[in-house]
Amino acid sequence: MSERLVLNMAKTSVLYARIDSELKEKAESILAKLGVSPSAAVQMFYSQVVLRKGIPFEMRLYERPVFMDELTPEELEREIEKGIWSAEHEKTYTAEEVDEILKKEFGI
Repeated sequence: MSERLVLNMAKTSVLYARIDSELKEKAESILAKLGVSPSAAVQMFYSQVVLRKGIPFEMRLYERPVFMDELTPEELEREIEKGIWSAEHEKTYTAEEVDEILKKEFGI
């Protein structure tokens, strides 16, 4: 009686997606350094979508900035008070850190 090796291969599907060429290049460079193929990264993303029953990262809409001349005097006063409280009680950022955050989040 000979033993037979049976492989249980998962069925696979092909996924086609259009993506910005520069974004693709940058992402694949990072993935290569991590030792992760683009296909494996997509598989991980889909697995997390199923596991979390949603997008596995925060998605939000950014409000457009409010300009000072659009605020009433009372609203301006509240904003100034919030800024003062924040400076006294929360983390503050250098100009370089703000530039880096804006570049990362908004590409500017």
